[in-house]
Amino acid sequence: MWTDEELSERIDQTVDWLRKKVAEAKAEGVVVGISGGVDSAVVTGLCSQAFPGKCIGVIMPSHSDPEDVEDALWIAEGFEIRPLEVNLSGAHTQVMGQVKKGLEGIGCNLVAEKMSQGNLKARLRMSTLYAVANAMNYLVVGTDNAPESYTGYFTKYGDGGVDLLPISSLTKTEVRAWARMLGLPKRIATRVPTAGLWPGQTDESELGITYDQIDRYLLGEEVPTEVQERIESLHRQSEHKRQLPPSFVLPKLERLD
Repeated sequence: MWTDEELSERIDQTVDWLRKKVAEAKAEGVVVGISGGVDSAVVTGLCSQAFPGKCIGVIMPSHSDPEDVEDALWIAEGFEIRPLEVNLSGAHTQVMGQVKKGLEGIGCNLVAEKMSQGNLKARLRMSTLYAVANAMNYLVVGTDNAPESYTGYFTKYGDGGVDLLPISSLTKTEVRAWARMLGLPKRIATRVPTAGLWPGQTDESELGITYDQIDRYLLGEEVPTEVQERIESLHRQSEHKRQLPPSFVLPKLERLD
């Protein structure tokens, strides 16, 4: 594991990288969505160091647990960044209601309603972050970590739709170590990981494995065969999420003289 000095150096390197990428894009600052969990808290801490006074933390409840909002506000206040709360509950209900009504109208049966509703939340949040970023000439900073990136545990064009990913090479264990270095309390660092897509939803219950198991696999450590197979299966199934959309290029037609 890293020493505190090494952790501090890696955090400084990431902060410098954020500044460099924003400067290259000729942007003015950054926007980050704060959920109340450790990943978004760490990214918020990095952004606050990189862009003091030019960082907005957007809190986007959508039929969410009020405790999530309280924690998100606490994180924004602790890192002295400007919080912006945009409640998406009404928008989510309206869009999903219209979708269900329309599908029923053309005789379609809903086969994955819970997943559709959950992914819609993530995509509404992405659209909100970009609305704020565009208005301010800021970039959107994402919060995906290495286990999420490798297994594809993110919503395509949702939380996966961002400009910069500063912690996508960090295991969950490393994220928690960075949280400690950034001064975050244990209750945030050890909070049960959840994307908040529906009541009672947790990351590990959906993945079918634990973050600790994925961490150990990514670090080259031995894990049970069934865990390895599960991780690689998730990686293969989600490959399309890590690639740009494929483009079909029509063959050139030979001209007839």
